[in-house]
Amino acid sequence: MATSTLTIRRADTGDVPRALAVATAALGWDPDEPNEALFRWKHLDNPAGESPMWVAVDGDEVVGFRTMLRWRFAGAHGSSIDAVRAVDTATDPAHQRRGIFRSLTTAALEALHDEGVGFVFNTPNDRSRPGYLGMGWRDEGRLAVRVRVSSPRSLPGMVRARVPAARWSEPVSFGDPIETLADDLSDLLRRLPPTDGLATDRTVDHLRWRYGFEPLRYRVVRTDGGAAIVRVRRRGPTREAVLAEVLSPDRRTTRELIARVVRHAGVDHVLTLDRAPHPASWLPSVPGLGPRLTVRDLRETAPHRRDLRFALGDIELF
Repeated sequence: MATSTLTIRRADTGDVPRALAVATAALGWDPDEPNEALFRWKHLDNPAGESPMWVAVDGDEVVGFRTMLRWRFAGAHGSSIDAVRAVDTATDPAHQRRGIFRSLTTAALEALHDEGVGFVFNTPNDRSRPGYLGMGWRDEGRLAVRVRVSSPRSLPGMVRARVPAARWSEPVSFGDPIETLADDLSDLLRRLPPTDGLATDRTVDHLRWRYGFEPLRYRVVRTDGGAAIVRVRRRGPTREAVLAEVLSPDRRTTRELIARVVRHAGVDHVLTLDRAPHPASWLPSVPGLGPRLTVRDLRETAPHRRDLRFALGDIELF
């Protein structure tokens, strides 16, 4: 596909360094942060498959890129759906206002439909959401967030912390890396209760990849019969524990795991998602804090928010 002097094409391995250079220029990546390593982990190491990527080329110069992160969902009776997540797109600042974002995304949608991908989902920010809605995405509204405060003194700070959370984690001295759980993951997954909706296909390989990127400092908190995967980050003036994953067979174990996180993480509050595979329905919800989910049909009708069972680890970070 060509647009004026632009060519839109599927990327190859040699395009990755050039796409990273565009991201650095367009997104203002801090050279002291491991953003390039995060990109490679996310898009090249994913056990669901490398992320397909498209580039916009002007002459010999890559001036924009668009990636689609592969994501697999598991449904009832052993069914599965291959989806993608629209993440990580950038246009060189000198080439903006040329329709590159739209051209890249349109090319990706056409190719992924032909390859049999079921649907696309993402949680775009307020600035980029209108562009997605203009290309056929459906706004499913905010994912509900539930919170456990560590003490009544933490409430005022949480109320004031209506700002985006930091991407990078705070140093912690509790818990263990995901690899310490490796021998027990299969058993923990077997003991999970069935989910009544569509959830991420939680396999041993998926969990080891998702929580194994050490610069993000995910840590495992354990109790008899269960485990939680957590990271700590800043949100405004507060320290927040992201309850990314709870591998728990029952409500009692989930309660105990959340209590252990509160006790050991040294945070002001703990966040989880409502309607997660590990529901914590006894915790109060926080209106307006969760991200807005958008979806787009490809080979299948994209599910509605009410039918999805996201853990917070499925949503945060990406």
